[in-house]
Amino acid sequence: MWQIAIFILVVVLISIRQVNEYQRGVKFTLGKFTGMVNPGWRLIVPVFQSMMKVDMRVKAVDVPFQEAITKDNISAKINAVIYYKVGDASKAFLEVEDFRFAVSQLAQTTMRNVVGEMELDELLANRLSAAQKIKQIVDHATDPWGIIVEAVELKDVILPDDMQRVIAKQAEAERERRAVIIKSEGEVEAASNLATAARMLSAEPGALHLRTLNTLNDLSSDQSNTVIFAVPLEILRAFERMAK
Repeated sequence: MWQIAIFILVVVLISIRQVNEYQRGVKFTLGKFTGMVNPGWRLIVPVFQSMMKVDMRVKAVDVPFQEAITKDNISAKINAVIYYKVGDASKAFLEVEDFRFAVSQLAQTTMRNVVGEMELDELLANRLSAAQKIKQIVDHATDPWGIIVEAVELKDVILPDDMQRVIAKQAEAERERRAVIIKSEGEVEAASNLATAARMLSAEPGALHLRTLNTLNDLSSDQSNTVIFAVPLEILRAFERMAK
């Protein structure tokens, strides 16, 4: 009698399976899917039943560098990271052989396709938009697998050395253009102020003389200054005739 009790106890012990809180179990009976197993201790009859555990937590997959050609025929290497989780454990096991590998491969091909539809300037300026488009495509394609894509982030965009030099020259030319525009705007504003000042001095009698005296006063504050007055030659000759 005690042998039977020990046998039953052993069978029960080897039949116990623990499913953690962050896991779900996919149970098969005689090779057929018979339901999901929630967290806790569960009995799985040996030989007749089996169970596969699926991690339901968010996973981060590093998508390796991909060689892609942009819409304007520029080669670039791009890598990204994709965050996803299993929404339906049964589909993740029944609909695709290895959902981890499948998601990674799908993300790589999608990333190349999306980059091929964008010009380089658009890609560099709107990386968030490109990542969002990749997320939408991958999320829609993985719906039959029970996968939910949480986010996609583009990490690096590496360009060839000659293209980096071209972009650097373009940026330098753009800075020089802005500097010239700012300088010309300053000269226009200064000329406008000078014109306004000239009109004000000419409109008031004696204003120009006061300005001249003020300038002479400023010059005389430093004894090392030498002031040279430019007098027209006709005036000098007039003084000469008066002296004779």
